[in-house]
Amino acid sequence: MKGLVIKNTGSWYTVRMDDGQLLDCKIKGNFRLKGIRTTNPVAVGDRVEVNGEGWIVEIEDRRNYIIRKSINLSKQSHILAANVDQAFLVVTISRPETSTTFIDRFLASAEAYRVPVVLVFNKTDLLDADELRYQQMMVTLYETIGYECRQISASTGEGVDDLRQMLEGKVTLLSGNSGVGKSTLINRLAPHANLRTSEISDAHNTGMHTTTFSEMIPIEPSGYLIDTPGIKGFGTFDMEPEEITGYFKEIFRFSQDCRFSNCTHTHEPGCAVLKALENHYIAASRYQSYLSMLNDKEEGKYREGF
Repeated sequence: MKGLVIKNTGSWYTVRMDDGQLLDCKIKGNFRLKGIRTTNPVAVGDRVEVNGEGWIVEIEDRRNYIIRKSINLSKQSHILAANVDQAFLVVTISRPETSTTFIDRFLASAEAYRVPVVLVFNKTDLLDADELRYQQMMVTLYETIGYECRQISASTGEGVDDLRQMLEGKVTLLSGNSGVGKSTLINRLAPHANLRTSEISDAHNTGMHTTTFSEMIPIEPSGYLIDTPGIKGFGTFDMEPEEITGYFKEIFRFSQDCRFSNCTHTHEPGCAVLKALENHYIAASRYQSYLSMLNDKEEGKYREGF
């Protein structure tokens, strides 16, 4: 029997079987994916085969997935979702502030697995004039690089209808830091989901987790939203230093003109990337994100501060 994994609670997997029934399934303790050390060998979005006893016995080949380094196990990864058509990364300029390093790490990982990303700037209704100007600068930066951006307020509904149209017929991963308003946005897009929301922590201006597991939520008339727990950091996984350049679109474009084919864009003579950085064709924040990912590989660890 085959079906689609629509919910993962850590120990149980809810599978929507091809005949429409929902089945709670488990995996055996020695179930591992070949070539990937992961804390969750089965992910929401996976197509699986289930035996008559309710055990998942096989995972179909994935066309893509979004993966990050596990926070507690530096040598293992955590798959956020599999077989997605696009990802919405929800970010906020304040209350709480999403760091550009977090954004860039997510974008780089999505590039690595060929997942298109839309940056959704939420809580626009709460911004003062200076914050609105800063948000517009951020939007201009990422649109210039080649990423689609949307400015919305999940609380008031501003801009949400445009997002809803983008969901039709697609499987969309929704991700972002805790507190950026993912649950409020999902309640707008799929009122039947009725997700819990929470206030921002006054003490630290950060979000508190409301989603504790990943789940696929059907969207009318067609499509799925994959809700994932809010994440504080995004450690990149299974990237070699020489590959990282390719996951920053604008850095890759300029790197074609570097004097040396193995240029790391950190100190080499004739580096077109450093020249572009000096001439402001590459944003300093993006370059710092690139360096932080290089440092991850050198230090061999996950830097949670991002």
